[in-house]
Parts: sequence; structure tokens; C-alpha cells
Amino acid sequence: MTRRRSYDRSIIEGPVTPAVWKLAWPTMLQNMIGGLQGLVDHAMVGNYIGFTGNAAIGIAWQIHLVVIVFIASVFSGMGVLVARFTGANEPDKVNRTVQQAFMVSVGLSIGVMAPVGYLLSPWLLDLVQATPEVQAEALPYLRTMFVFGVGNLLFFMAGGAFRSAGDARTPLYLGVAYTVLNILLNVVFIGGLGPIPAFGTLGAAMGTVLSAGIVSGWVVVMLFRGKAVVAFPKDASWWPDWQLVRELFRFGLPAGLQGVAMNVGAVLLLRFIGGLPNSAEAQAAYAVSYTQLFSFITWTSVGLMSAAATVAGQNLGAKRPDRTVEGVKAAAMMGLGVALGMGSLFVLAPSFLLGLFGMDDQISLTLAAELLRYLTVSGLFITVALAYTGGLQGTGDTRSPLYISLISQVALPLGLCFAVDQVWGLEAWVIWTAIVLGHITRAVLSVARFRQGRWRTISVEIGEAPGGIRKRTIG
Repeated sequence: MTRRRSYDRSIIEGPVTPAVWKLAWPTMLQNMIGGLQGLVDHAMVGNYIGFTGNAAIGIAWQIHLVVIVFIASVFSGMGVLVARFTGANEPDKVNRTVQQAFMVSVGLSIGVMAPVGYLLSPWLLDLVQATPEVQAEALPYLRTMFVFGVGNLLFFMAGGAFRSAGDARTPLYLGVAYTVLNILLNVVFIGGLGPIPAFGTLGAAMGTVLSAGIVSGWVVVMLFRGKAVVAFPKDASWWPDWQLVRELFRFGLPAGLQGVAMNVGAVLLLRFIGGLPNSAEAQAAYAVSYTQLFSFITWTSVGLMSAAATVAGQNLGAKRPDRTVEGVKAAAMMGLGVALGMGSLFVLAPSFLLGLFGMDDQISLTLAAELLRYLTVSGLFITVALAYTGGLQGTGDTRSPLYISLISQVALPLGLCFAVDQVWGLEAWVIWTAIVLGHITRAVLSVARFRQGRWRTISVEIGEAPGGIRKRTIG
């Protein structure tokens, strides 16, 4: 007989700030370590192929995110339910939620993402106006990520389940294993080793999907063994529980649409960048400065967003909403400290940072350094926006962040770029300005919406295990 690990009750009892930090630092560290995966991809491909390879990975990964974020929306719904049920100390409902999220994610990955992604990849690359040279490198990378992406989805699912239940360290250990394995495989497949030929850009995708598959396989074993803080329920039916699935999508679908909107906005922004005179160099600058170096701020901010969501959801489930407010404020203050530190490096040492990616083309260097200066300002606002987004989503208000993102990350920056392009002609600094204005707007709207306090009245309804359904409202 296995024994489940108990929930960490310090999240709903005692000082709030230490509880936020306890959840945040493992996720922040995991994101930073996991980000080495992208850094290694870009550094190796940049040195092996050049800026064309950097642009290919940046564009392909951005496109891939549009699809994978939508499918992973079920994990956002899972996080809301797991946190709420954990706060109410109902482990049976926690485990049923994780089981149903697993079933849905596997079905969507194999049945939707793999075939649709493979077929639409060429069209998606045309959409962002990638040059023929960039498309040649990006297409096999993108198709590999789509077809064999189930491992990544299961890895993200498990991490979200553990964190929402209050265990942020297990995802850290899994993330370290994933990253180390990925780096080793990338060294082998990108540049070749012994009898294994060099696959270049495709090798980066091969290393990613193989490492994700191995680690996610171990995750499934953990969930079946039942010794972690969450597990698959023993002797439970593996048929869909439609009431629970409906709740997963009720809370998760707005978050998924938000992710899609933001990434579609980023893809369309790449289309504007693709229309600049030095499009390949500008796309490489965007890929390195924004998707990689700026990630040092967003990785930590996403970790704080996750911590804010868990603290918010669990305390709302425990009927302690004032602790939810305190936890979100603490997460925002921590994020501002990190953003100030990283922003200083962007301003003081841009050449050193960009040189790590093999970026030696003068045009690319100039554009990338210019973008880093703009991102120094953006970092201060995006970290606050993400902390308050976590607070909203953790309590179940997943619609407000969707509307806020549509305004701030899609309508505003793309509208500005379109207007300037039609009237004066677009330049790189205009696109960088649009990014900053979008982040400022997102922060202001997120804080204002959270302070309205309507999240306090959101309830969760779920029946008992199949065989005797009875609604019970929590929150």
C-alpha cells in the first residue's frame, strides 16, 4: 500500500510572503535552468549555421507556441481546480482532476496537434514572411515539434499539477533532468558525434522531443505509483468524466485563448519584422533579444505568476481571500527586483550577452542591442502584469486576462505597427516601442481588474466520482 504525501498547509496558514517564495523560487530556478535549453539551441545553431539558424528556431518556436498553448489550456483549468480542491483538503477531487487532464491532453496532442501541425507548417511559415533560407531550416524543426510534442505536453501538465497542489520542488527536479538530457542530446544531434551525423537546426528539435519523451514517461510512472502529492486515483474509471472535463475547459479555455491571442500577436509582429529592409537580421535580433535574453525576466516572472496563482486558489478554497491579495502583492514586488537587475545587464553589457549567441553581424548586433534597451523598460511592467494575471487565473477569473491580452498584446501593438506602416513606413524602433506600450497597458489593466475583487465570488462545481454524481460548490 502506497502513502500519498500530505499537502503543505503553510500556503493557507502563517506568513504569506514566505509561502509565495517557497512556491516561486523552485519554479523560477526551473524556468531559468530550462531556458538553458533554448540558449544552447540558439548558441549552437548560431555558431554552426549562422543568424539564419537563429531566425529559424525563433520563428518556428513562436509558431509552435500558438498551437501548444491552446492545447495546454486544459492545464490552466486543471490548475484552478487542483489549487481550489487542495485548499479545501479534498485529495480525491485533486487526483480525479489530474487524471482527466492527462487523458484530454494525450488525446488532443495525438489527434489534433500532430496531424494539423504537420500539414499547416509550410503555410504558417509563409504567414510570417520568413525568407526561403529561413524556411528551409525552420520547416523540419517545426514539423518535428508538432508530431512528437506529446512528451512536452505531459511534462507541462505534471509540473502544473504538482505546483497547484503546493509542491514546486518536484517539477524543479524533473525540469533539471529534462534540461540536462536535452543539452546532451542537442550536442549530439546539432553538430553530430561519432557515427551520428550533424542535423543542424533539425537536431535541436530532435533533442527536445526525445528528452521530453523520456522525462514525461517517468512522470507517468510517478503518477501511477501514487507516492507524490498528486496521483492517478486507484481503481478509477478511465472513461471521460464529462462534468469534470467541462469544468477543465470552463476555466482553461479562456486561458488557452489568451495564450493563442498573445502568440498570434507575436507571430503577426514577426510578419511586420519580416517586412523591414533587413528582415532576416531583424528577425534574428528579435529571436535572441526578446525570445531568449528577455526570457530571463519572463522566466522568473512566470514562476512568480505560478506561485501567485497557487496561493490565490488555495486560499480562496480555504475561504481566506485576504491572503490571496497579500500573496499577489508579494509576488509583484519580488518580480520588480529581478526585472531591475536583469534590465541593468541589458543596458550595461549588450555586446557580451549577444556575443554568446554567435551574433557577429553588425546589423543584427545593432538591432538587437537597441531592442534590449526597450526591453529594460518592458521588464518592469510585464513582471507586475504576470503576478496579477496569476492572481486572477488562480482564483478562476481566466476571462479577464484574455480580454486584457487582446487589448494590450494584440490590438495595441499590431494596430500601432499597421498605422505607422500605412502612413510613414515601418522601422524597427516603432515595433520595439509597440512592444513596450503593450506591456505597460497589460500591467495597468491587470492591476485594476484584480483590485475590483470580483474573483472573490467565483465558485467551482464538480460532481462526486462517477457512480453517484452530486454537485458540491467550493468557494
